[in-house]
Amino acid sequence: MSAPQHPLRPVARRATAVPAAVLVTVLVCAGCARGISADDTGPDVDFGASPSPGGTLDVMGFGTGDEIGQVRHERATEALGVDVKLSEGELDPQAFLSAAAAGNPPDLVYAERDQIGTFASRGAIMPLSECVDAQGVDTDAFVDTAVDEVTFGGELYGVPEFNAVQITMANADLLDEAGLGLADVDGSDPEAVLAATEALTRSDGGKLSVIGVDSKLPEFLPLWAKGRGVDLLSADGRTAQLDDPEVVAALEHAVAVYDAQGGFPDVKTFRDSADFFGAGNQFASGQLGAMAMEQWYINVLNETSPDAPLAFGPVKGADGEVHAFATGSAWAIPVGAGDPAAACAYVARMTETDAWLEAAQARADARAADGLVFTGVLTGNEEADTQIRDMVLAQDPAEPWRSAIDAVYEADEHTFALPANPAGAEFETAWQDAVNRVLNGQQEPAEALAQAQEEAQEALDEAWAGWDEEQ
Repeated sequence: MSAPQHPLRPVARRATAVPAAVLVTVLVCAGCARGISADDTGPDVDFGASPSPGGTLDVMGFGTGDEIGQVRHERATEALGVDVKLSEGELDPQAFLSAAAAGNPPDLVYAERDQIGTFASRGAIMPLSECVDAQGVDTDAFVDTAVDEVTFGGELYGVPEFNAVQITMANADLLDEAGLGLADVDGSDPEAVLAATEALTRSDGGKLSVIGVDSKLPEFLPLWAKGRGVDLLSADGRTAQLDDPEVVAALEHAVAVYDAQGGFPDVKTFRDSADFFGAGNQFASGQLGAMAMEQWYINVLNETSPDAPLAFGPVKGADGEVHAFATGSAWAIPVGAGDPAAACAYVARMTETDAWLEAAQARADARAADGLVFTGVLTGNEEADTQIRDMVLAQDPAEPWRSAIDAVYEADEHTFALPANPAGAEFETAWQDAVNRVLNGQQEPAEALAQAQEEAQEALDEAWAGWDEEQ
């Protein structure tokens, strides 16, 4: 499965909590953009108009990176006949909101989907209903959770692309040696996960030499909470649920997994020393028993250590059901964009089914040339995903890659996401900081999440009050 655009950092913003000072700066700047009216889209836009020949489209937050991006980008620019200037690198929310507040935004932004609600509430991006209608974008073809995540106040503000989901990845040899199977580490039985952690963990001279199970905190707390039947945020995006007893229980269990291995600091130190993207990765070197991980890492393993003893399966919750915390990217058109019609046309060409299929074929051809398995692409477009899956399975991939591919598509059928809201960054900071305080030994889970609940709810109330007042 391909990583979205930045091959080594597809969802890096979730891997480590963002420093609070950075987020405060972003949010202060976001407040500066509140003066932009959500209805002030400038002159009426004919989103069906043909781009002016020789025009320029400025895009912030997107780079072609690999053939999945390059093929679609070249295809879109050829169709439009305009010069598209890419900023490369991930979107800097502060830089974008500053440009929006100054009246000098780019024509198009490529953002994390959980940023869309904040941008929309600040009046920094346009509603896109007329855009998708004019360009014939079939939003019914997109993954429902991805569409929901970019729908704010009943309006579509982003066009999704790429989807990241988690599956269980394990070292098959370590499992066999301990008399264990995937069911012991996939999350379906929390007590079995703890027992497996103890059975798989190894130390050498008092130092950790094998991580039994990595529960991937702080970023996967929403996944473990969902497995206990609760979301961190209410469906309407207005009420934090961080102090729910089941969220507390999920955090307590995930932390107990680390405590069984000497504590999070020891696990993190050893984990950070691994050759994560190389041939000496933790699975290939026998230094990790199991973890939940986004599907793009399958491609890394296939490229760097195809002969490693791997096992794959879906992630399950304590409720026994398959769950995946969907994250990903989306396109949005800023208020005040110089050529919103061209931006809309570019987005339509980038996310249509034929574009994904052409890019996927280029990836498949490149993998075949290198003697590797094409493990697929999760696009956010269900029509494209279905056809790409057929392309992948036509290779008749051998194990363990067949199990990996099956697990990914099963996960993709059981996704959830946090709803769009106007305080996305503050909300994420609240719960990730709480988890980090627990991991660092500063607070117990219940206390940390109670504090996070107050912080998150205060941020939500303030942000929603501002939005409701403007309506």
